[in-house]
Order: sequence, then C-alpha cells, then structure tokens
Amino acid sequence: MSEDHYFSAQPASADERRIIPVRLAGRDVEVETAGGIFSPGHLDLGTQVLLRTVPPAPAGEVLDLGCGWGPIALTAALGTADARVTAVDVNHRSLDLTRRNAARLGVADRVVTLTPDEVPADLRFGAIWSNPPIRIGKEALHALLMTWLPRLAPSGEAWLVVQKNLGADSLAKWIGAQGWGEIEKVASAKGFRVLRLTAPTLPDENGSI
Repeated sequence: MSEDHYFSAQPASADERRIIPVRLAGRDVEVETAGGIFSPGHLDLGTQVLLRTVPPAPAGEVLDLGCGWGPIALTAALGTADARVTAVDVNHRSLDLTRRNAARLGVADRVVTLTPDEVPADLRFGAIWSNPPIRIGKEALHALLMTWLPRLAPSGEAWLVVQKNLGADSLAKWIGAQGWGEIEKVASAKGFRVLRLTAPTLPDENGSI
C-alpha cells in the first residue's frame, strides 16, 4: 500500500472517485473515496476499533486528527447534533472527500475541513479522536502529538488507536511523561490498543480541583 497519503498535500496517484458502503454511527451509509488517501477501499480495522470504543462525541469542539475520507469526523457529527467537528489533514484530497461526505450525509453544517495551519491558534477541543499516522516515524509522530494534544480543553479527552506491534504501549508511556493529563489503555482488540488521555480540570479560584 502506498503511504504517500501521510506526507503529500497533493497525492501523485490518480484522483479516481468511487462510492463505497460503510456503517457509521449505527447507520448504513455510502461515502465517496479515492486513491492517494488512507484506507480508500473500506473502513480500516483500527478506526473500527476506535469507533466501537469511544463514547458519543461531546457537544462543542471536536478534533478529528488525520481525517482521511472522514469516518471519524462523520461519526462524531452523526452521533452528536451539537458537536462542531474540525477535520484536519495535510492531504487536500482527504479534506475534499471529508467535506463532500459530510454534505452527502447531511452534516456539512457540523464539520469543517482544514489543513493544520488553518486551524485557529486559540481553538481548544473537548475531544480529540485520531487513528494517528504511526508509520511517519517516532520523531514526526511525537511532534504531531505535541502540537495537538496540549490543545485539549480542561477535562477534555483524546482517544487514540494504535497497533500494539507498532508501539502502542511505548507511546502511552511517552504521552504519560509529557504532563498533559492522565493516560489510560482502555481497550484492546484485533491487534490494536485504544488510549485515552484526560486533560486536567482547571483549579477553581481557591486552588481546588
């Protein structure tokens, strides 16, 4: 499988669109996909494990980090009417597909697609859901997570799915050492772990949590 979807703003592969059936948020739907993005032919196993594990998205700001054709963003928007989902990807084809799929499924008013540089610097998220691109390498992955995980709002939760044999446990240990909050391994299935990072609650005016 080509991995240029992890790195390329404009994939080299042909932009040949097709419609596939998938199940999202308990619904059988059809979505548009294309080559040159992550898992164009189906809902990948890791994302399936993540979406079976996460609770409904909270109302308010939700981040889908690395949106692909949009399964995570679409699930959050379909499941919570008051969620405002920011779907982020470096791949412009992915962003176009997520935008089109949000319109197809009637949630275009709740999903905005942006490149990382377009996300407002002061925007904070009550939830971050991601199947992060582990294969970009440890250094690049750490830099990615250092950019986005600190943007959790107080008491917000980040849910990440990572293959066990690609370093899920070591990644959990690294995240825990950053001081961003409490990290837990909350599920394991099909060779994947789901990690949950809970950001600290802001102290009140008396200094209590």
